[in-house]
Amino acid sequence: MANKRETHCNNQVDTFAEALATARQMQQNWLTYGVDFVNIYVEDVEGDWLETWGHDEILGNFQLDTIKEFLVSNDSVAVRVREHLGERSLFDFAVNLDEVWRISETNDKLSAVKNLLACSENIDDGDSIRLVDLANSLLVKLVEIL
Repeated sequence: MANKRETHCNNQVDTFAEALATARQMQQNWLTYGVDFVNIYVEDVEGDWLETWGHDEILGNFQLDTIKEFLVSNDSVAVRVREHLGERSLFDFAVNLDEVWRISETNDKLSAVKNLLACSENIDDGDSIRLVDLANSLLVKLVEIL
């Protein structure tokens, strides 16, 4: 019990040390570059990010809810996905699928969905073909519902 508590404390200290180092680096960048340091931390500093603040969260919640509703539905693709996942957490899969959905390249998205479905299973050629088919079907269905 004492070892677990020590490990937990060490993890907290490590996390705090990383956060502190990041804050110090940010402060140093501010001192070095002035207000232009924002360009280091914000991708689209000249864009409309301020006007659209919070829209991603609203859209993200909608997407995740829609994905969860789909995965528990009687849709044939959803049923195949559930059968494939077996005992794996459907909620965790939905959260990961929501993250994968944000990938812009279609081929990258397909690979990510395939990897998400595979989840470190040993797959032979026949299973790989079925996995790609399921990943394609899932992406097509997500395009329809999202």
